[in-house]
Amino acid sequence: MTSDTMTALLDVADIRKSYGAIKAVDGVSLTVAAGEILGVIGPNGSGKTTLFNTILGQVAPNSGRVLFEGEDITGLPSLRLARRGIGRTFQSLQVFGRLSVRDNLIAAGQEFLDTATQRLFAKPDAGLGSRADEMIALFNLGHVAKREAGRLSYGQQKLVDIAMAFMPAPRLVLLDEPCAGVNPALIEELLGLLLRLNQDQGGSFIVIEHNMDFVMRLCGRVICMAQGAVLAEGTPDQIRANKAVLEAYLGD
Repeated sequence: MTSDTMTALLDVADIRKSYGAIKAVDGVSLTVAAGEILGVIGPNGSGKTTLFNTILGQVAPNSGRVLFEGEDITGLPSLRLARRGIGRTFQSLQVFGRLSVRDNLIAAGQEFLDTATQRLFAKPDAGLGSRADEMIALFNLGHVAKREAGRLSYGQQKLVDIAMAFMPAPRLVLLDEPCAGVNPALIEELLGLLLRLNQDQGGSFIVIEHNMDFVMRLCGRVICMAQGAVLAEGTPDQIRANKAVLEAYLGD
């Protein structure tokens, strides 16, 4: 599927963010369609994570707009965006090391309960046990569900971290370098998982990643950033063949 044939989910229009004379994000526009997986690549310092942070309200843009399902969400706090259906992962792990895998998932879901009263008077598992068990099965974490997350391998903790982002059943998830530090076997597992989430459940993702093979196999459309701006956009085959991308990103 392409963005031309699906309903628009996210529209980012001419986002700019500067730090003094440094233009971290310089007029970036992009659209993500419902059911699409968009890849964002580029060398370190090209503005990818700053773009994510402006979309998610963690950094206020100097100008530009972010629309989600047609509503202006520019600058809204991350928690409000999460409750609207936008999830994210970070480059660094966000798991609670002393909690079990299952309790990590429940804790992630509790954050999205609407009121303090709900959180205070909820069941011991906050009524989220069934959802946590679904995520455990989906992410193939059953054999470690009762173990402390901090005792798992880095790759397993990464899977837990990503599963936590999916606990509230978001309509869009922004994944920041999901393959970083993960062994090849787990990368393959993650690739298959994201493809199933997309194909079976219509999951929509934006993925920042340096693992080019992963991006090209996962994403239907790829944007390459350089110096804060969009250098090129197209299908994986078009990006592979783009000389400007080869020169700026692949160093070819």
